[in-house]
Amino acid sequence: MDTPLSTIAVVGLGTMGTGIAEVLALAGREVIGIDISEAAALGAVASLEASTARAVGRGRITEEERAAALARFRTADTLQAAADAELVIEVVPESYEIKQQVFRELDAVVSPTTILATGTNALSVTRLAAESQHPERVLGLHFFNPAPAMKLVEVVSSVLTAPPAVETVTALARELGKEPVAVGDRPGFVADGLLFGYLNQAAAMYEANYASREDIDAAMKLGCGLPMGPLALLDLIGVDTARTVLEAMYAESHDRLHAPAPILGQLSSAGLTGRKAGRGFYTYDAPGGQDVVPDALTPAAGAEAGAGREVASVGVAGSGTMASGIAEVFAKAGYGVVLAARTQEKADLAKGRIAKSLERSVSKGRLSAEARDETLARITAAGSLDAFAEVDLAVEAVAEDLEIKQQLFAALDKVCRPGAVLATTTSSLPVVAIARATARPEDVIGMHFFNPAPAMKLVEVVRTVLTADDVHATVRAVCAKIRKHPVDCGDRAGFIVNALLFPYLNNAIKMVEQHYASLDDIDAAMKLGGGYPMGPFELLDVVGLDVSLAIEKVLHKEFRDPGLAPAPLLEHLVAAGCLGRKTGRGFREYARR
Repeated sequence: MDTPLSTIAVVGLGTMGTGIAEVLALAGREVIGIDISEAAALGAVASLEASTARAVGRGRITEEERAAALARFRTADTLQAAADAELVIEVVPESYEIKQQVFRELDAVVSPTTILATGTNALSVTRLAAESQHPERVLGLHFFNPAPAMKLVEVVSSVLTAPPAVETVTALARELGKEPVAVGDRPGFVADGLLFGYLNQAAAMYEANYASREDIDAAMKLGCGLPMGPLALLDLIGVDTARTVLEAMYAESHDRLHAPAPILGQLSSAGLTGRKAGRGFYTYDAPGGQDVVPDALTPAAGAEAGAGREVASVGVAGSGTMASGIAEVFAKAGYGVVLAARTQEKADLAKGRIAKSLERSVSKGRLSAEARDETLARITAAGSLDAFAEVDLAVEAVAEDLEIKQQLFAALDKVCRPGAVLATTTSSLPVVAIARATARPEDVIGMHFFNPAPAMKLVEVVRTVLTADDVHATVRAVCAKIRKHPVDCGDRAGFIVNALLFPYLNNAIKMVEQHYASLDDIDAAMKLGGGYPMGPFELLDVVGLDVSLAIEKVLHKEFRDPGLAPAPLLEHLVAAGCLGRKTGRGFREYARR
């Protein structure tokens, strides 16, 4: 199979097929685009003309390069046109019957040495290869959408694939400027195997009316730095396509996390398949459109939960990084802040940490020296909660331990004036259990800030079954004043972000346990294929493996789903004291500072 792959056929000229054809043509390959639909073929030509024209306009290619690439692309309506191709990439609909028919017909057309690649992201490459007369030449070549922009290509081998075929296609991917990742044959491979479980959970969360579609999407974008929220991404991928992928994953894993959420089937059956249909989880300006338009579920502009309580002063309990960051946020917004710790020394150190943070902002030109001084002057460091006697809002940011938080709230109940709002920053503990430590649970609410608090825009606002409406309204108004984006969620483990994030991280660990892919390949797949700012193992080491394990245990205990049980490898690393960057070793080793 030592072939230069100078002529390549692409079967199926939808969005993905057209994108792959563009990549190949710009890289100097002769490309034959094959589709039984004349409209699809004409659309592919028009798309290439428009896309390459934009590339010229942006200075990425010259007009001569554009003309040469367009000249290298031709279309046909029959597989006979692939006779001279050294590589055929099929990107037809995700159906065994359709793909197997394509492979059977290609067997009668192409040379025995021609490599046949399937672009599937859900179906078994082995099963498809078994239908071919030469299964050793069949493999998976999974591009990501949009193919011209996305760097990741998963090269999928079956037990039947000849290594030279893999080597040839891997070399091609590198020549195309892509990052190839070698993976074995299982539904979803690496990137989609992790991504679709997360998307499925988000759909189930929305279906359960736990949070609005807007809040779920905003939470994951602002809390995790993702380029799109999960429900908007499902609309982009296609709700029907996502359901097909999940069905294939569930057929192999029998993991409830992969069992398609019923809403995916309901939307698919109704033809509400996402952007391509003009409506899915959201409504779009037209079929194939990108712009979301208001519908019956769109929140009214400026609609809030009613009148809240007056908040002029804020107390922050704690002396760690999160407490300091939250105090800084409130002080910058103009609130008088009391920062209380167990001792005056700890409180002073916490205020000193804020001073250093503000100084960094000044040195980077983000804050004036005058604003720095005014912000710091609004913060009073105290060695006792007694200083909270007159605050309007008390926010605790102490250790993530239920007993410690309950003791603190019992103390706040005695110290804070009647009508003061009491907020916990817990990320995983039941807010109502904390509220019940007081004689006024109606005044207690969750305000889950994200680290680092001065930079992260998200606050999860967690109301319990006992939280008063005006307390909820108060906290939302405060979030607006401190320039944070509030998302509403109920009082259950993980809220929105952690409930979606940590099962994804746990599944990544299971992939390594099963020797399916390496740490580096998984991290690369999620950054390059999913647009994640960090790979799962990079993120785990930053968060801390002990913190991650604690959250996984809380989620497993709350939802009783076997798929949420912490991966044994995570437990073993924590037991060995390998907690991530803070100890110098987690999933990777780090230089000691």
